[in-house]
Amino acid sequence: MDDLAPSAVARLIEIGPDGLPLPRSGPHGVVTAVSMMKDEGPFVLEWVAHHLVAGFTRLVVYTNDCSDGTDRMLMRLEELGLAHHRANIIPEGQRPQPSALNYAQEEPLVGNSDWVMVFDADEFLQVRYGDGTLDSLIAAIEAKGANGIIVTWRIFGSGGVHDWSRAPVTEQYLYAAPPMWNKGWGVKTLFRFDPDHWKLGIHRPKIKSKWLKTDFPDQVHWLNGSGQPMEDYFKFRGWRSIVRTVGYDWVQMNHYAVKSIDSYAIRKFRGNVNFKKDKYNADYWALQDRNEVRDDTMLRYSAERKRVFDALLTDSELNRLHFAALERAEARLAEFKGTEAYEELVTRLKEASRIPISDVEAKPPQARDPEKIAALMSEVEKTRAAARKAEKAATPPEKRPGVTGLYVRHPPEMTEDAPMTWTSNQGIELPGDPRLFTPAGLVPLGAGKFERYLCRSLVKTLPRGSRLLEIGCGPGFVAAALARHRPDLQQTLVERDANFRAALARIWARNNIAETSSLRLLHGWDDLPTLLRDIRPRSVILGDPDITGPELAEAIRASGHSPDLVLLTNRNLAVHRLDFDACPPAFAGLGLTEHNPLDIGLTIAFQRPGTGRRA
Repeated sequence: MDDLAPSAVARLIEIGPDGLPLPRSGPHGVVTAVSMMKDEGPFVLEWVAHHLVAGFTRLVVYTNDCSDGTDRMLMRLEELGLAHHRANIIPEGQRPQPSALNYAQEEPLVGNSDWVMVFDADEFLQVRYGDGTLDSLIAAIEAKGANGIIVTWRIFGSGGVHDWSRAPVTEQYLYAAPPMWNKGWGVKTLFRFDPDHWKLGIHRPKIKSKWLKTDFPDQVHWLNGSGQPMEDYFKFRGWRSIVRTVGYDWVQMNHYAVKSIDSYAIRKFRGNVNFKKDKYNADYWALQDRNEVRDDTMLRYSAERKRVFDALLTDSELNRLHFAALERAEARLAEFKGTEAYEELVTRLKEASRIPISDVEAKPPQARDPEKIAALMSEVEKTRAAARKAEKAATPPEKRPGVTGLYVRHPPEMTEDAPMTWTSNQGIELPGDPRLFTPAGLVPLGAGKFERYLCRSLVKTLPRGSRLLEIGCGPGFVAAALARHRPDLQQTLVERDANFRAALARIWARNNIAETSSLRLLHGWDDLPTLLRDIRPRSVILGDPDITGPELAEAIRASGHSPDLVLLTNRNLAVHRLDFDACPPAFAGLGLTEHNPLDIGLTIAFQRPGTGRRA
């Protein structure tokens, strides 16, 4: 991802003659960030600088019970016209976050904003769309006729950093949870705000009751983080993304909940903004210290963020307060380090870091409970849902439902030493790795049932000694299972994705499977018909999601050699199932007329009549 262009930032912020930044209003009016802080002194100026660069034109921050000058830093920023500080006087029996949001609901600076987003001091917005600013993101939202976007967390872990450092948070911590790890899918919402219609919330706003039975809900059009329409239910309830709605292509919220071990130690002993007892324990560390994927895309902001950060430090009072907060944090850490409590904490945290991601629990459990969900639904939502269901039933579907994918479409580059739990499936151990497998795939994998029908069918039915070509073998599971149970087969595998090939290498090494003359792995092809002509396979498995069934049929026709069996597997069907109707006639032209659905969501086979039994 390219660095943030200075020209893009110059539209929003420049450095004035006194050395201080001068925020400007953008083309989308006032875009306000609302946040709550307690003793965030070492990080305040980075948070402010980053979000000014990202394009917020107003920052409103509520503080409570600060002892490190966080509140004074924000007061000074207000004097300079760069942020707005408000004291969060917490009523008896109320928690700090809801208290602050109640104040923000009545705050004129928030109420007269055009767009609002509520998020915390350990959260940094990262716009991946366009030039990296809210200017381009909001323009894209509005171009789709929408008035809000749901931004999903990416949980960033310690990256193995132990010691305290004054380096920027967004540059120190560059390892995160896999995008498809669903325990890290909490959200924040950027939306067009009207305090008469909306009540602010921590994760998403709530439509006020008096508008629920009007046409106002029909005017709410929100997108997910990839710019696709959100499902209707999210207008009324929910605080996290699900498989059908998660997306990171346009925007994500980097959540730096733990930072280094030393930083975590300081936070543990200073309390938290929401008064949660013993929040910062080893279980919380295990959940938040996710480092399976390197994600350094936040570095695109570094140069411009530093320019604004350095400009803030030219103010003598901000400079004094910032370094006083750093020195205070470091003094507290020095007092704590070397004690028995510190050593015990470090031991527990390092043990927690070794917990495989598949074994991490989110507490309390968030298992789907249909009865509870139904109870949470308002009558308005139930009525709308019933109407949509009736409309759907009355309208003949143009296409079949889509298929839930078992494999991640584009797996990220992986940290090789990430701890994983391995489970035997068809005699092959597979890792419970959300970098490779979707939440839908991890369930059968953990139960030892991953693609078992496909594997069992192939083991029983493929002709003895026949040639098999698998186009898009992914992490090589099916091939490994066949190598274990059918060593007589001549397998040629092709996988164009380097990250899947890296995963294949690890999985095969774990299972003592190696390439041989009868088990070959290719990285790609110059010409697909030539590949088919050279190998002359009797069976072809298509998993590559970048090739459609009809495209494969045309390549087979051009090769002059037709196999007896073609299988489209889940990795391909998850992308092309809605276009499936073109496949039967395409393969029928090759004489593959027997349409055999092994499992309509996992694999579909086209075969030559009379060739379906093992030779």
